[in-house]
Amino acid sequence: MTEKLLSGQNALVSGGARGIGAAIVEQLLQLGASVTFCGRSPSSALAERSAYLDRLYPGQWQYCHCDISDRSSRERLLDECRRAFGELDILVNNAGVAPEQRADILEATEESYDRVMDINLKGPYFLTQAVARQMCANPKPGRCVITIGSISAETASTSRGEYCLSKAGLAMLTKLWAVRLAEFNIAVFEIQPGIIKTDMTAAVQEKYDRLLADGLTLQRRWGLPEDVARAVKALVCGLLPYSTGQVIRVDGGMSLPRL
Repeated sequence: MTEKLLSGQNALVSGGARGIGAAIVEQLLQLGASVTFCGRSPSSALAERSAYLDRLYPGQWQYCHCDISDRSSRERLLDECRRAFGELDILVNNAGVAPEQRADILEATEESYDRVMDINLKGPYFLTQAVARQMCANPKPGRCVITIGSISAETASTSRGEYCLSKAGLAMLTKLWAVRLAEFNIAVFEIQPGIIKTDMTAAVQEKYDRLLADGLTLQRRWGLPEDVARAVKALVCGLLPYSTGQVIRVDGGMSLPRL
């Protein structure tokens, strides 16, 4: 039985319906937090997952339909968080999308750029702003903001330039909010996953199977959503109390320079 280290704390996880986000939601629930998670899928599409969570964590969670790129949708989300569980202590910015079609940057469209940047960067920036305002108005110890970025913040991929730019922006988002929120004792972190086995990478699984076998990462396996969730656990439990503003890479050693 997991010790309830976060009992009495309330968390919000954007993009928590599947993949990395779903693993983070369950990790926080196991730790005893009350968790709101959101996504663009209707509640009806989560029937099986809802039944599972109700069985294990009754009354401890809620799902909210939300487009984080839209201000009114974000406002409704935060209203639902407050009504269900009270003020937030933990924000995990996880929601993100890849381009609907990979395109060389010579051919990329403004429509794709706007979609990716609105969801991946504008949404988390202003969601963090809204949550931070609430936290600053009533300071409490142990609060934190965690953003799930990507190694694509520093690794160029010319077939999805808008995605790389959005993740590079998230890296600066973490620095900015770490500086601004330090006086309120709110820790801010970024986790940069590497090659993680999710729906987003399913279309390129064969490609990465080969690259991983050939040594793309030091640890020659796919990363799992649970690997990222464990990093979140370390941060929300205060195991890095003197490291605000830092990047935690969960990439199997992929980003380590080597000869």
